[in-house]
Amino acid sequence: MTKEDVLKHLGAAKSAHIKLVQKAKSLIDSIDMSEPTSPINFKESDFGKWFYGDGQKLSGLSNNPLSCMENMQKQHLALYEINESIFNIYFGENQKAGFFSKMMGSANKPVDDAGRKLALEYYENMQSTLNDLESEISRLERRLSALSEEKIEALG
Repeated sequence: MTKEDVLKHLGAAKSAHIKLVQKAKSLIDSIDMSEPTSPINFKESDFGKWFYGDGQKLSGLSNNPLSCMENMQKQHLALYEINESIFNIYFGENQKAGFFSKMMGSANKPVDDAGRKLALEYYENMQSTLNDLESEISRLERRLSALSEEKIEALG
């Protein structure tokens, strides 16, 4: 694990989380709902795979408090849970894109004003969670920048 690789993963995480929130907003705004992407498990995202694998080694850094990693985990999970809640408003829990739903075409269900209002509330919470996650990632990036390459490589 090199400093450059870790910083690259963290930068990609910011970008991926922003895209996740943008997709949720597009769904709410009825933009390009022809082929919705079914929510994935937070551990199956690119960041999740890294975070729950090599990323956990960062807990061993002397200048990285355990609360940083715990906060990132909570916020990452929350983003995916909120995204799934928004998706379920528009497509229902039974529409998670399996083979047959993709073959038949995922049809969005009619959403009334109350459903749209709820989705917007979820989105506001999602945006707030994204801001918190980005702040936590930025703090970690600063901590990593202050460390020598050797200390990071020593983690394995």
